[in-house]
Amino acid sequence: MEVLNLTGEEMLDLLGAVEIVNFREAITNRADNYDIAFVEGSITRESEIPRLQQIREQAKIVVALGSCACIGGVNCLKNHLTMNQALQMVYGDSAKYYDTILARPISAVIRVDYYVRNCPPITSEFLKVVKALLLGRKPEIPSYPVCTECKVAGNICVFELGKTCLGPVTRAGCKAICVTGGRHCWGCRGLVDEPNINSEEEILKKYGLTVEQVVEKFKIYNTYSEVMR
Repeated sequence: MEVLNLTGEEMLDLLGAVEIVNFREAITNRADNYDIAFVEGSITRESEIPRLQQIREQAKIVVALGSCACIGGVNCLKNHLTMNQALQMVYGDSAKYYDTILARPISAVIRVDYYVRNCPPITSEFLKVVKALLLGRKPEIPSYPVCTECKVAGNICVFELGKTCLGPVTRAGCKAICVTGGRHCWGCRGLVDEPNINSEEEILKKYGLTVEQVVEKFKIYNTYSEVMR
C-alpha cells in the first residue's frame, strides 16, 4: 500500500522505468514473467511455502518488503503459544476450519537478496532500492543504530525521559521517526548486523532497567530473531 502512496510524479517515474505484471492491490491482470519480486508478509501457513518457492525460482531478485517479510514482525507473537492455542484464541469454535504454522520471515524459507524494512515500509526507501536495482547497484541501507539518527535529529534520549527504547541495537534508516514523534523505538527495522550488546547492557544498568524488560519489548517485532530464540 505504501507503493500506492507514491505521488503522481514519483509513480510516473516508476511506471516509466518498469513494467508491473503482478500487483494484486493495484491491478487485476496477473502474470509470472517478472525479474524482480517484492514480497510482503510473514509465512503463517504451510500452503504459502510452495508459492514463495515458485516466486524464488522465477525472480532474478527477491526483495523482502516490510517488517513481517524481513524479520517475522508482529505475527510472530503467536509463536509464544501452541498453534492450537493461537487458533482457538482467534477463531474460537471455528478454529477447525483454519490452519496455521509458526510464523517466520520469508528468509526462513527462501534466499532473500535485499530488504526494505520498517512497519510500514518507507516509500522513499522503497524507491531508493528500486532505483539501485534498475541501475545494477547494491542498495545502500544503514547498518548503524537508530541512536545515530536520533542525535542528528536533536532528540532527547528516551531513556532520559524514563522510558525504554530499542534504538541502541535497532537498524537505522527511518530517521528516528517514532522518537522524533514523541514515542520510543519499537525495533520494527530489526537488529543491526553487529549489535553492541555490552553498550546496551551498560545503558540498561545506568537507567535501572533489566535485560528481561527490554527482551519483552523486542518480542513485539523480533520474536523470530536469534536474540529471542
